[in-house]
Amino acid sequence: MKELQEKFNQFIADIPVKSIHPFGSGHINDTYLIEVEGTTQNYILQRVNHHIFPNVPELMNNIVAVTKHLRKKYEQMPHKNPDINTLTFLPAKDGNMYYKDESGDYWRVMLEINPAKTYDQVEEPKQAFQAGVGFGGFQSLLSDLDGSKLYEIIPNFHNMETRLQTFLDTVEKDPKDRVTLAQEQIAFVKERTEEMLTLVRLSKEGVLPIRVTHNDTKINNILLDENDQGLCVIDLDTVMPGLVHYDFGDSIRTSTNTGAEDDANLDNVEMDINLFKAYTEGFLQETADILTETEIKYLPLSAKIMTFIIGLRFITDYIDGDNYFKTKHEHHNLQRAKAQFKLVESMEVQFEEMKKIVADATVLTV
Repeated sequence: MKELQEKFNQFIADIPVKSIHPFGSGHINDTYLIEVEGTTQNYILQRVNHHIFPNVPELMNNIVAVTKHLRKKYEQMPHKNPDINTLTFLPAKDGNMYYKDESGDYWRVMLEINPAKTYDQVEEPKQAFQAGVGFGGFQSLLSDLDGSKLYEIIPNFHNMETRLQTFLDTVEKDPKDRVTLAQEQIAFVKERTEEMLTLVRLSKEGVLPIRVTHNDTKINNILLDENDQGLCVIDLDTVMPGLVHYDFGDSIRTSTNTGAEDDANLDNVEMDINLFKAYTEGFLQETADILTETEIKYLPLSAKIMTFIIGLRFITDYIDGDNYFKTKHEHHNLQRAKAQFKLVESMEVQFEEMKKIVADATVLTV
């Protein structure tokens, strides 16, 4: 505890610390809840994983730009509280928004937002709707922040062209003799390559605007109040320039799946169309007036693309010998890829209905 208190004191030196405990369920950063004497305001201390995020100064630059922009917007909204509706990071003694210790680790401190809760999975349509409102509102409020001014924290993170080339190179090398075990998944990828490059082509043509995107739009990255109303979008480490489709598509992938991301029983895996409808209505309630017609047109396809790309990453890592994703057993990444590709197939079956839902939700909100 003493070592952690020393890190905390680089940000706040004059408040006695009551307790420090591990906090949250994140797998990338080390997070601690700090209770202090004399106030009910708690603090969050985090060690940022600089192996995943090698340029922490750029990462914090993005976060500060986004949170400052959101704070200004919320200050002008009568029923909002900037201290609750956006994250508040504190500067270190040297004025930086992070502290780099003698061993090269990076630390930061933010105010805890409390009371608040999160869900790890969507269980009913009203939760999906609130997730859509939350991430849609995030997108809408940041629509006048120039995304090109932010740093690209993870280069080519959602670049389908790059991911496909890495996949093809890995299949050709077959370093662990696993290609024979993945023939069905390899064929699945190759059959859909042209369609999955649609957003890349449109982006190159300049018809899709670069926006500020979150890039990790799981429901547990929205804090909710006691009535399940959205309070604050959290986990801003991957905020960077991107397409709105990255956020919408990944939300659909993670929020509407009736099975697990790595479900061994593929019969469990399906896209729940009612959850898709609820999320879409919430999202477009907030964004229909700021998105272009072309952006809206390709929202349904983005769900397929973002599900496909994570399946592609799983199968690439499997063939390569499981070097990126942590695995629980020998064929875990293969199992993950099968589940994601099954989810893509479920979306393909329901694709016409998905397009109709988007069209209807757009009419309702304009």
